[in-house]
Amino acid sequence: MSERLEDIAAAMVSPGKGILAADESSGTIKKRFDTIGLESTEENRRDYREMLFRADDAMKNCISGVILFDETLRQKAADGTPLAEVIRAAGAVPGIKVDAGAKPLPGFEGETITEGLDGLRDRLAEYHGLGARFAKWRGVISISNDLPNWGAVKQNAQALARYAALCQEAGIVPIVEPEVLMDGKPGDHSIDRCYEVTEWVLKSVFDELYDARVSLEGMVLKPNMIIDGKNARKASREEVAEKTVRCLKATVPAAVPGIAFLSGGQSDEEATAHLSIMNANYDMPWALTFSYGRALQAAALKAWGGKKENVAAGQRAFTHRARMNSLAATGEWKQALEAA
Repeated sequence: MSERLEDIAAAMVSPGKGILAADESSGTIKKRFDTIGLESTEENRRDYREMLFRADDAMKNCISGVILFDETLRQKAADGTPLAEVIRAAGAVPGIKVDAGAKPLPGFEGETITEGLDGLRDRLAEYHGLGARFAKWRGVISISNDLPNWGAVKQNAQALARYAALCQEAGIVPIVEPEVLMDGKPGDHSIDRCYEVTEWVLKSVFDELYDARVSLEGMVLKPNMIIDGKNARKASREEVAEKTVRCLKATVPAAVPGIAFLSGGQSDEEATAHLSIMNANYDMPWALTFSYGRALQAAALKAWGGKKENVAAGQRAFTHRARMNSLAATGEWKQALEAA
């Protein structure tokens, strides 16, 4: 495969395919395993992820890339094959989460800044050697009727731009993820407030990317959809789709090859439906696809339940969700297909 950033980015958003976010931190994967009563050991984490990566139909036909956690990029499958090789063999691009998480931002109560820039250049060189060809950094933006403040937006946008520039220097495509939290506190903001904040954040991020001399052709954007707060949900699926497309058209340059949404607090089916409506009804200058974690994995985790004899059931559940989202990425998903 070509090592040009533009080619890797294009492969990550190729038609009908999306990105599997399997980069849960140790704390997050433990919470997920707790729901099925499974201990979060290194072996169990590997077995779970290997089950997903070896779901051949899903990986070959629906998944373009996989975001990994540091531990997973270094792990080998049960038969000794590096997991990054398993992903590559399926035709997908291995990627890596490189941020060190959102921490409280001094002087800005209720807001965060993502850490992890220190030493990032050396880590990226190592990750490239381990097979990663794209990376992910998540900036978390609090939203309420008072938040965010300009200082928090600006600092997160600058961090995303510095990260992206370092990635491109290392031959790695940056996924730029500014997430305006749908499920933040108090979660009672309107869809119009989400539009206003997301537009502001995206404009700020692209200003900083330009100033940092990041090549837009060699990146992928991972934004939130425009949606009302988790405790104020009333917008229709059509309204979410219309406002999301309008906001992206107002802020995202056409040079960006693709936009891969996060699912951010939506149900599995909602995340799929919203994406499909956008692709079915609007002409857009960039590919519009998915980069889902929980919305691709929740059903698979439950079906697997940590038991070897349930691996095939877990893979079937993962394949179904991957297929539904693959259809959504081309605007062809229908509610009736869910029952099948």
